[in-house]
Amino acid sequence: MTMTKEPADSNTAVHGCASCQEAAPDAGHAPEQPEPAHERINRRWNEILQETRVAQTGVQILFGFLLSVAFTPLFRDLGTADRVIYVATVVLGASATGTLIAPVSIHRFLSGQRMKDEVVEAASRLMMCGIVLLALTIGCTLLLILRVVLPSVLAEVMAGGVMLWFVLCWYVLPLRLRRSAAQRGDT
Repeated sequence: MTMTKEPADSNTAVHGCASCQEAAPDAGHAPEQPEPAHERINRRWNEILQETRVAQTGVQILFGFLLSVAFTPLFRDLGTADRVIYVATVVLGASATGTLIAPVSIHRFLSGQRMKDEVVEAASRLMMCGIVLLALTIGCTLLLILRVVLPSVLAEVMAGGVMLWFVLCWYVLPLRLRRSAAQRGDT
């Protein structure tokens, strides 16, 4: 794990974190200097590492659960539609797992090759793809489980509602925040 040491200043000490410096400017401090390119790429890489750790843990636990389902007695009683949903879910889970672990492999292969910009960009794109695959895996898992305990139409409506919530939280909100910041000239 790569750790960076944050410079201590009065805002960090008062507010508890360096990122609060922008939120609570001190009249005695000059505006923040632009971030140098090498610091920006290092920050982006550290952010991707943290995000990857969170996503990898979730997808690996979910994938492990999915693999165990086929060995339960109830699995034999699943109808054709539920088996198709199960197979699609396992394939999506495997794809999400591979996609979310790919940045680690890329980093290992390219470490020391002075390609950090390219590695960060590829890892960022893989994370976005992996998050989509993870959302689809969760949606299909939820649909499969709900179809076992609820009437089919209600299960589909509920799973669809959860997927809509994911789209709103994971995609619409960040894009809206980005557009709002661009309109203010923050980016």
